[in-house]
Amino acid sequence: MADNNPSISPAFAALVDDAAIYPPGNAPLDEAVRAHFLRRVGENHPLVGSFVIGDHQLNDLVGLVTDSLPLSIVIGAGAGGIAPALSIAHRIGGVRAAGLEIALRDHDDLAGNARRVVAAVDQARDLALLDDEVAVYVELPQGTPTHGWLSAADVVAAAELRLKFRTGGMDADFFPSTADLGSWIIAALDRETPFKCTAGLHNAVRHSGADGFEHHGFLNVLMATRASLDGADSRTVQGVLGERDGALLAADARDSVGLDALGRARRWFTSFGSCSIAEPEHDLCELGLA
Repeated sequence: MADNNPSISPAFAALVDDAAIYPPGNAPLDEAVRAHFLRRVGENHPLVGSFVIGDHQLNDLVGLVTDSLPLSIVIGAGAGGIAPALSIAHRIGGVRAAGLEIALRDHDDLAGNARRVVAAVDQARDLALLDDEVAVYVELPQGTPTHGWLSAADVVAAAELRLKFRTGGMDADFFPSTADLGSWIIAALDRETPFKCTAGLHNAVRHSGADGFEHHGFLNVLMATRASLDGADSRTVQGVLGERDGALLAADARDSVGLDALGRARRWFTSFGSCSIAEPEHDLCELGLA
């Protein structure tokens, strides 16, 4: 834990992966990399996780990296793109793969698509391109889990990979309902599979955004994860995800649940990607949690 901010709880350490180059931030890559290095030595250092970048932008990092840069690499080229992306990363001085993220695109055969990802990951490990401890997140499609969705989650869990859930975006359709998000969380925990989230979680508490969309809160997600681990049913989990009273949610986090217990839930809800680090930091401070 960083000495310059000793008050932050392990419940929030390295919670936010730096996705500054993604919408709606859309920061130029060179500016985003410089800002990331500054963040890692600044007051919000304990919150900052890896730097999120697409596989198609890896070559653009050449000449920009001045220190060790942990990357979460988003694979856009399908399972066949895993080894080539890692090969490029290996040739760039200073960077290391801290995580891989890949979405399943074959909605007619999600389980088969998941098996292809597993095979590609195994191949990358056999080629010494991917260390065993690097987390691999498989993004399942949005919506109420179907038999195919659950079968794909089974494949991911059996291979000891992780899940990724999309919790927002530039369109209303990218924001899942509390029922769907709750069912994803429960499905992950039923399989003892860690997960991360992406998009839409800039703020701690559920709210109506200026864009007119209903935004989930990262504190809601963490509290819902803890509730599910404690045996809460789906209706209770949905209720936690839907809570809009930040003061009440923060009081529950501190007093009813406890930050130590909330921190243990981070084994399962590992992080979320955000184009802003300042907004999550601000919200935690406002709620008296950092």
